[in-house]
Amino acid sequence: MGVMNELIDPPAIATLVGVLKESAPGVPWERTAATGAELGELNLRARTDLVARALVADISDATRGAGYTTAARSFRAALQFPEFTGWVLWPVSEAAVSLALDSGALEDFDDCLGLLAELTPRLTGEFAIRRLLARDPDRALAAIQEWIASPDEHVRRLASEGTRPYLPWAVRVPALVQRPEATLPILDALYRDSSEYVQRSVANHLNDLARHAPGAVVATAGRWLAAADSNTADSNTVDKNTAWVVRHGLRTLIKKGHPGALALLGFTPASVMVNGPRLDRETLTVPGELTFAFEISNSGAEEVKLAVDYKVHYQKANGRQSAKVFKISTLTLAPGERRSLSKRHAFRQMTTRVHHPGLHALELQINGAAHGRAEFLLETV
Repeated sequence: MGVMNELIDPPAIATLVGVLKESAPGVPWERTAATGAELGELNLRARTDLVARALVADISDATRGAGYTTAARSFRAALQFPEFTGWVLWPVSEAAVSLALDSGALEDFDDCLGLLAELTPRLTGEFAIRRLLARDPDRALAAIQEWIASPDEHVRRLASEGTRPYLPWAVRVPALVQRPEATLPILDALYRDSSEYVQRSVANHLNDLARHAPGAVVATAGRWLAAADSNTADSNTVDKNTAWVVRHGLRTLIKKGHPGALALLGFTPASVMVNGPRLDRETLTVPGELTFAFEISNSGAEEVKLAVDYKVHYQKANGRQSAKVFKISTLTLAPGERRSLSKRHAFRQMTTRVHHPGLHALELQINGAAHGRAEFLLETV
């Protein structure tokens, strides 16, 4: 995250302060300017919070009770400056939300949603909007629903991305997890969007929902595919993207071997014979790579479509194993056809995965069903 931290650095803060002094000269912006010397080794989120608090303090000291109104006017005026852009707008959006929530006025709540939509083309408002959703999900979602008709792809994406149940880096909104049906109308309106930027967000949102509402996700994806199949080639050209959105949105369920998701993508139970996996070594030292090979044969009388994955059963610090699924390929095999495959898997220490020494295992997964298992010993230096 070192490079990410520098997205909000002293020059960025100096530029922000310079713009704000032009757009709102009645606010001194002294505390905000001082944060440029206070960043130290703070990570990006901590830098955002630091600058956001300073912005709120500067505005509150200068306004005596009209903080949100001044903030909204100042930030909107700053949009005339091209340099009012980039990651330094994350604390700007967070400051606006803080002042709107502190105000408690519904008109400030509603206006702040509009302000985030105006700011999002300069930097996504997907993180700041979460606290508005947490405070009043129904009111926020009603306003967000109107964004699906925006001519700006950034605003349409914000409708989907900002309401994701498990948005990375963002605060959790319990209502979005407890009520999966609340955001499905947004996805229904956007899954055929002309923008790939929006399509990817819809797919990621659907994948988020799959973590706690797999049935609703499979049913939704099935509706989308049925609608795409019913359209003629010239009636809705953007439906050609539906298959990709569905595949990407179902990726976690496919890895988990969910029968409904597999069937929806044509991966039905198949008669196959699997030979392997065969590992190229019994002991591996981190960092290193493990190569494995195997063969798949279609032993049935009909052509089969196969989702070929593998699981690595990692050793945990407590001595237990935890499995993670990785993609290999999608194959179509004729009756009696045999295919040989091989794959390399890297083991390196990372901040997101710490490898522990001990017995590990590798297992194949074909259309959600486990096939073969080979164990190996992992050593760390």
